[in-house]
Amino acid sequence: MLQKMNCLIVDDDEIDRLTLAAFLEDFPFIYVAGIFDSAIKALEAADKTKPDILFLDIDMPEMSGLALRKRLLDIPVCIFITSFPDYALESFEMAAMDYLIKPFSPERFSKSMERVKEYMEIRHQSALYSHSMASGAIFIKDGHNQVKLDLKDIIYLEALNNYTSLVTDKKKFLVLSTLANLLHEKSFRSFIRIHRSYAVQKQFIQKITAGEVIVNQTALPIGRTYKEALKDFSRS
Repeated sequence: MLQKMNCLIVDDDEIDRLTLAAFLEDFPFIYVAGIFDSAIKALEAADKTKPDILFLDIDMPEMSGLALRKRLLDIPVCIFITSFPDYALESFEMAAMDYLIKPFSPERFSKSMERVKEYMEIRHQSALYSHSMASGAIFIKDGHNQVKLDLKDIIYLEALNNYTSLVTDKKKFLVLSTLANLLHEKSFRSFIRIHRSYAVQKQFIQKITAGEVIVNQTALPIGRTYKEALKDFSRS
């Protein structure tokens, strides 16, 4: 059974704080360990509460949510909630799990919480997700079973903090490895990194636009630090 995840809510708007706290009541696996109207107060409390997740506004006086996240990068999950879409790229470069624009619907928030729950389950079972490589395949430990996955069937890789999701057209497989470490393995040379959170297998690329890569009918974002490499790929 999964343990509860402690969270901090940090927002200088009282209505937004109360709204978020009310939304979280529908998700019993999350415990609100603290609600703060400033990043400085939250920073002082973080050492004591040891949160697993941060819900951060960005535009706050004295210290922004981005600055707070930079100080608390060791906290596994961070979700930014803001009125400004302009900081999305910068937030994901600081390992944000999601970026919600105010006002957001309960349905959109529920999707975000599904990602958090998925990550909690991964952490809870981290010892079960090991892998080994073979010629043209990866063997993934899933509980007491071992699954052989052909590398040619992997469409893209998605980073989930210290884990990586291997996505095929039928199923997602999880391994206990960062995306960066996985891409350093020789077997993954056919993948190109397009974002802090994504790498795609070159053979599945259908289209490259200014902001997205289309693979197998799925649109994935392009991080600004990876755009030049994609330009070189599209010209080759």
